[in-house]
Amino acid sequence: MSEYLKVAFNVPLPEAFTYRNDPEKPASLGRRVAAPFGRRDLIGYVVGELDAPDIDEKLVKRIIRRVDEEPLFDARSVELARWMAGMYYCGLGEALGSMLPSGKRETAPPAIEAEDFEIGARPLALSEEQAAALERITREKAGLSYLYGLTGTGKTEVFLQAAEATLAEGRGVIYLVPEIALTGQIVEQAEARFGARCSVIHSRVSPSRKLAEWRRILRGEADVVIGARSAVFAPLPRLGLVVIDEEHEASYKAGSSPRYHARQVALKRRALEGARVVMGSATPSAEAWRLMEEGSFSRLPLTRRLSGGAPPAVEVVDMRGEEGSISRRLQDAVRETARAGGQSILFLNRRGFSYFFRCRSCGAEMRCRHCSVALTYHKDREALVCHYCGYRAAPPRACPECGSLDVGYAGFGTERVEEEAGRLFPDLRIKRLDADSTARKGELEAALTDFRDGKADLLLGTQMVAKGLNFPRVKTVGVVLADTTLNLPDFRAAERAFSLIVQVAGRAGRFSPDGRVFVQTFRPESPVIRLAAGLDAPAFYRLELEARRELGFPPYTRLVRLVFRSKDKAKAVEAARAFSEAAARELPGEAEILGPAECPLGMVAGTARWQVIFRAAELKSIHGPVARLLASFELPSGVRVEADVDPASLM
Repeated sequence: MSEYLKVAFNVPLPEAFTYRNDPEKPASLGRRVAAPFGRRDLIGYVVGELDAPDIDEKLVKRIIRRVDEEPLFDARSVELARWMAGMYYCGLGEALGSMLPSGKRETAPPAIEAEDFEIGARPLALSEEQAAALERITREKAGLSYLYGLTGTGKTEVFLQAAEATLAEGRGVIYLVPEIALTGQIVEQAEARFGARCSVIHSRVSPSRKLAEWRRILRGEADVVIGARSAVFAPLPRLGLVVIDEEHEASYKAGSSPRYHARQVALKRRALEGARVVMGSATPSAEAWRLMEEGSFSRLPLTRRLSGGAPPAVEVVDMRGEEGSISRRLQDAVRETARAGGQSILFLNRRGFSYFFRCRSCGAEMRCRHCSVALTYHKDREALVCHYCGYRAAPPRACPECGSLDVGYAGFGTERVEEEAGRLFPDLRIKRLDADSTARKGELEAALTDFRDGKADLLLGTQMVAKGLNFPRVKTVGVVLADTTLNLPDFRAAERAFSLIVQVAGRAGRFSPDGRVFVQTFRPESPVIRLAAGLDAPAFYRLELEARRELGFPPYTRLVRLVFRSKDKAKAVEAARAFSEAAARELPGEAEILGPAECPLGMVAGTARWQVIFRAAELKSIHGPVARLLASFELPSGVRVEADVDPASLM
């Protein structure tokens, strides 16, 4: 037993603190302890053990109690957490807090019986392309490869067989997916194939259940872990493979501190533990595409749909001159598909009835009182709603600015498309999938099951219908408005627009050669729309990477973004200016400072947001200097700063 412990707390402080151990129930590395911290008692993580105190012994307090009988993590986890703390400008305890489940007690998971599942219980015969990809993935113990192919070309089966090969080596597997709720078919196949060896971790699992799963993994009882972003931290004793499915998805980037990217963490674990990493997508991120072009990632192409399907026929529909949100061409296709016994999907990346309220006399818009965004009209609730902070207002009958009665709603969301579809297709069964229609637990899964079982003819929704859905009877897909993502003021806007169109198009014709996709747009001349409609990824990435190179954005540079937030706008502005002036004196000549400037979303939940962006060809030119400045810079009262390394968005 060590007499002294180093304890890290889930607070934004870089160091761990020294405590005296409990001689009767001693704690050790990897356990949680309750300990006095200032005027509070907090739960902390033991990250080190000492035989003698490293500070004045008179200042050393004793822990209150040991929380865990068994360790929750080992020295490798501490090493990974230290790397995260340095990389993402957070405390060691914050890094561990993002890695570990927060449950206080364990809830045993239900037993998994192999006979409960039928889909994919046995490995499928591989095509020549799949077999070649599998051989390349498993050739090296710590290889780095990318499975690239349109949806329906069999990436999942290659991933699962790579997992089986890794298990045969006595090593464990982490299988990352963007959202568990939308990848139920993958989970079913994995549970059928691996039975009780499989552990599923995601946000809908309770903290106590997560803790039980975490301990199962630590004990070696589960060596295949499937989950969303945080599953990348699963404590497999011998990690052999990390799969990152749909690598391009923004959900792999954490939105709060520490703002880690699961891809980056997986690559770090590969370096620390000698695991192989394989990623996959029909629309790789620009960073991944460049690495494939350079040869840093082995590109493993899959070109043939295996269930008799073929790439769909894609038609761009000019919406100028059309009435409503569903063009005549798309209307005809949906009706024709329904008559043939098929199903259709309509995609729109906006929920609500209409996008904003506008006065036709003076042009005034109804905007959120607390955010820099227009309020969205929700007809079913008869309310104007802010999708950022939740603020609600009653729809006015007259303009609050000029008093005019000539007011109305512009733009359209999924609610309005549903109403229009109901009017146009009165004999079709329609299901809507968005954050409003699936707010209650189980509603999303039930709606997807109904559609898969043929209880609905038309599925419409937001990004939920663009991801991971594999329905044999879908023949027609409509992108209701392809311009929404393209219009955002963000350097990744074109990449996201291209990805969404291609991913949605991939839902059509997976099992038959007659799939059709209609891409509706007010900008048919846009090269992004044109290349997405042509499913021409190489041409798009050539165009996009050239633009990124000329503008100096990733993957040709690295960025660190600081957002200064305050209820007092003047304080946020002043803090951002003072920090950028200090940085100008410290940064080397090859580094650039962009700003300070107001964020595109300048106000969120009543808080003003100003940003400073640091840019350089290599991260080391900006990372260290910014870290030192953050440690020494004295923020004004009422101001907070958010640090984001390699930001996924500049909004």
